[in-house]
Amino acid sequence: MVPASRMKLHPILNSNSIAAVLVVGLGGLFGYLIGYYAPIIDGYEFHNGGDNTKASSNNFGSIAEDEWEVVGCDDSGPKNPHCAPRWEPEEADTTTTTTILGDGSLPIGQCGLYLAPSSIPYAGLGLYSGSPFIPHEHSVNEYIGGTFPGYDDESDPPLWTDLYVPIADSYKALPYRGQQRFPSWLQYIWPEEPGAMSDFDTKPFPYIPQHMWDFDQGLDSADGLDFFLDDYIDEASLEWRTPEIQVNAFVPGLASLVNHHSRFSNMVRIRSKSRRDYVGQVAPWQAGAGAFTPHHNVEFSVTKKGGIHEGMELVRPDYILSSIFDHLLFLLNYGDAWNRKNKEKLEWIAFNNKKQKQGVRTREGFVDGIAKKWDHVDKRELKNCPKELPTEQAKRDRLAEGKAADSSEFKDGEKPYSQYRDNDFHPTSWSTNNDTAKPFSWSAEGEDDDNDDGDFKDVQHYTEIIKPLSWLDQNGVCLSSGKLKVGTSPIKYAGRGLFSTTSIGEGEVVLTSPLIAMREEDFIIYKTDSTQTFVRDIIDKTIVVGQELLLNYAFTHPDSPLHLVPNAPLANFINHGGEEANVKVRWPTTGSNSAKLFQWAYKQEHGDHFDNDFETTNFNDPNPWLKDHPIDVMERSGKLALEYVALRDIEPGEEILLDYGELWQTAWKEHKKQHPYARSAYFRHAIGVPSELYPDNWLHVSDKYEIAEIQDLENNPLVPGKAMPMTWAHNGKPVGSKYAYVVGLEKGFSDKFLEYSEKKGVVELYRKLLTEQEGYHLPSDGFGVYHPATLLNSTTEGDAFFAHRYHSTAWRFNMHFVAAWEESARKDVLKALGDAGFDIALKGIGERFGYDNMTCFHASYMGVTHCDKSKMHSDIYATDDKSWNIVFPIITVDGTDPELDVMSEDMNTVIGVHYLKDVAYAMGDFGFHQTRPNKYYDPDEDGVQNDAPIRVVFGTYCAQIDETNIAMIRHIYDGDDPAPFADQFETLPMKEIHWDRVSGTSTLASPGGQRI
Repeated sequence: MVPASRMKLHPILNSNSIAAVLVVGLGGLFGYLIGYYAPIIDGYEFHNGGDNTKASSNNFGSIAEDEWEVVGCDDSGPKNPHCAPRWEPEEADTTTTTTILGDGSLPIGQCGLYLAPSSIPYAGLGLYSGSPFIPHEHSVNEYIGGTFPGYDDESDPPLWTDLYVPIADSYKALPYRGQQRFPSWLQYIWPEEPGAMSDFDTKPFPYIPQHMWDFDQGLDSADGLDFFLDDYIDEASLEWRTPEIQVNAFVPGLASLVNHHSRFSNMVRIRSKSRRDYVGQVAPWQAGAGAFTPHHNVEFSVTKKGGIHEGMELVRPDYILSSIFDHLLFLLNYGDAWNRKNKEKLEWIAFNNKKQKQGVRTREGFVDGIAKKWDHVDKRELKNCPKELPTEQAKRDRLAEGKAADSSEFKDGEKPYSQYRDNDFHPTSWSTNNDTAKPFSWSAEGEDDDNDDGDFKDVQHYTEIIKPLSWLDQNGVCLSSGKLKVGTSPIKYAGRGLFSTTSIGEGEVVLTSPLIAMREEDFIIYKTDSTQTFVRDIIDKTIVVGQELLLNYAFTHPDSPLHLVPNAPLANFINHGGEEANVKVRWPTTGSNSAKLFQWAYKQEHGDHFDNDFETTNFNDPNPWLKDHPIDVMERSGKLALEYVALRDIEPGEEILLDYGELWQTAWKEHKKQHPYARSAYFRHAIGVPSELYPDNWLHVSDKYEIAEIQDLENNPLVPGKAMPMTWAHNGKPVGSKYAYVVGLEKGFSDKFLEYSEKKGVVELYRKLLTEQEGYHLPSDGFGVYHPATLLNSTTEGDAFFAHRYHSTAWRFNMHFVAAWEESARKDVLKALGDAGFDIALKGIGERFGYDNMTCFHASYMGVTHCDKSKMHSDIYATDDKSWNIVFPIITVDGTDPELDVMSEDMNTVIGVHYLKDVAYAMGDFGFHQTRPNKYYDPDEDGVQNDAPIRVVFGTYCAQIDETNIAMIRHIYDGDDPAPFADQFETLPMKEIHWDRVSGTSTLASPGGQRI
């Protein structure tokens, strides 16, 4: 069950009460809920007791545009008590007077806010002040907006403050939806609590620390700023109420773009300035209410006692330090949790960079970034190798007593077995006296290098976060220069808008904005129920509750899955102008500062940090995202940008308007002309882009991750013995540079091994185990020894097999392992593999990776009927890239979702793979995978059924076992009891060789080397 803290819909509007609350609200309660608590249903669809057809039958359907106002709210007719007072927009101030300059005032036309490479190591882009000085405790916004004739930055309000858009549904990622543990756009969402937008409770095994994942979690672990659904509505509300309903929020502008530093933070949010209103509109009577965010006036003040000077980077504070000076970098507070995690990441990056400079590379076969991470984990796992090992007989004796256990759960020093032997291949005991080079590249004395900060040098003095104005003009992009201000739009229903304060010439760049990249499904709000026992049941994708309000701020093309949301100040205040539009959007022009800045940002090698190499970049590839597939663009939120360009001369006081496109225009007209009771939802529609903006490679493509090589293997089977990497269909890059492969098997292989398994009685054993028939119901983590032949009316017991029901309680799934328990059974299974043609798979892998030989040291069946939340894991790891877990299907269930999940190299994307006949799936070192959630049959719910659908696959661990990895392989194999053939690792060379490069004669049916 998901904890209450993981509730995704606000408790007032949980999925079971949304419709009821809103239907009742259409009466007298409606005005209260919509008027006072209007933000509570931001992003949610609301219903009038049924669909639109029923609404139309009540004479509330489509009528002449705004006709209902004549009856209900027009001045000439009877008054509806829910009508908003008539509102007239303020006229734009076009007065021109002598500029009034305070100490921190900007010269007219001087940029007040720059986006440029951050001074914080590895942080990427940062915001810098263009103001000469911002005093302590003064509003940052008043000084960085810029100056225009007649503006006084001390007495006049800020030219702009930021808005925020609540994110109603937090179930945006795995295991609930999509294919990623953390889509890149979520790094720009302030969570209602740290981790609210992610689910990393179940850590992969072996554990990879979060700071080593190759994707950026951004604000997900932050707790420095809070945003509320029931925010203040006016000055008076400050006295009698406190906002309580905290939400996840997208806050474009300062809150999204400012970086963090624990010592030199220099700004903090002014909570009392935040407001919530629809600019006089009341839902549902005015069509605009609910179509734009009511949350605005997000303002910040200076915490630095010395002020903020020009050129200083803005920083979020961990604690109050001191004011803002010459072009200082703005810095804010991401909170203690974020600070701890970020410190680990920075030290790890610096450690890797130091090793790279020293030329330390311990292995090949992986891409550089991931290999360095695995080297770190290798050390951790190698140190877990026990110096003493229980003997095989001791494990069997313990099982006979009913005390079998998972050895990995024993505490340090705990020795439950009756007999142990020395681990002759323990890494610390291996020495160069053996006339063999020491196989492991780590120090037996400890992890001195792991705790070395490497070359990481954090900012030590505030002067290090200041850039000269000339440097910012040359390398940065101006986000605010006093030419634009936020005000109330005169356009009916538009709410707030953006206005010019001075003349803007045709072709001039009005505004530049970074973009976050999203999928269409990211905006969908599904019905959810956090009280469900099974994770797979929490989100019901058959019922759409509504769409996120954020959709109204997104650009897209009708033939593309890619949605782009502006993330700069001011950009999201630009309204639709249709034929009256005076700006358009375009990509940054070649040679411009924005083209250079975002080429550098987009082409960073790593997903989790930036390299500080801006000034040495060869700026010859502007707008590189245009060549990529939309999926690749979606992984790089914040690293691409749009420019808003004047279509004609714009006069002072004019509202800045953009053409949202014909599709948007048509949808808005349809929404407006409906009677309020007939509208099935608040207005939701993305902004259309000019037809030429999106390149052809962004159109008519899927945003789903797919594996290229196995999409059509049923019609175009692999050549037997050919080992091919799993690669992404959208860009041809490998899912894992080493560890995710498919291998062709002989035609008919699967049927042959199924026939053997049926004759052996294993399939019948599975039907009894998985349906929990009498005498075959194992408890969670329970073991049992069976003679499957007796299930086929055999006159003899036949070979013995053991069964293990694995973690069924903890992971809520019905998985049983079945493997040979005695030597005769082990040999028989290997012979059956060889007879079916498995030798060719060993040959294919061995030849592809240049091995001398291969031995299959473990083999087992795996059967399942349902799975809720399996564990992402790697069966093989830290074996010097010489081991493989090779799996193939025996029995599958037709018409079901993919059965196997494989994780990508960055530890973020998970791709589902269908098991296919005569195809083996090979996962090498650190090949993370898991049983995909499914439900064919649940004996607890469906009762005992002899013919229940089951899935059975077979897997074997095969490796070149030598002095470089024998200790690790023994450690891996010996972890879970009973491990009946652990003593096979006593000596080298291995007693059995199942494929040999030189002779080519060894087979599973007749292994070479010394026979056991």
